[in-house]
Amino acid sequence: MNFPYDIRKIMEFLPHRYPFILVDRILELTPGEQIVALKNVTINEPFFQGHFPGNPIMPGVLVLEAMAQAGGILAYETTMKDAKGKIIYFMGLDNVRFRKPVIPGDQLMLHMKLLRIRARAAKMEGVAMVEGQPVAEAIMMASFGDA
Repeated sequence: MNFPYDIRKIMEFLPHRYPFILVDRILELTPGEQIVALKNVTINEPFFQGHFPGNPIMPGVLVLEAMAQAGGILAYETTMKDAKGKIIYFMGLDNVRFRKPVIPGDQLMLHMKLLRIRARAAKMEGVAMVEGQPVAEAIMMASFGDA
């Protein structure tokens, strides 16, 4: 695999498009094990207009979504033959914690580790970090479905 994956390569795996694609680059990927992805957070993000005027903070659910998108790429690369052409849907979240706000100018590093994968489901744990400090963490479950 050629690294880093740029946005064109990411869009081969994820069905998301602007303004909802929340992974800019894949820095590390070991199929069946882990992924490290990057989201550059800029003031131009549409959600900053209302969250919050004068004090822009990336919504926590979008930090989780970015983690899930990185995890989706890991799941696709792990089970490419079985999952190609399918969409990955959230099934559940456990142990979600938000540690610090994410603001414009931050580089959000998304670390996802595969805990278990089956033909139709995956379980991962992840942490989102800014400057080496955790900002969010969660255990995520997802299901492969038809597009």
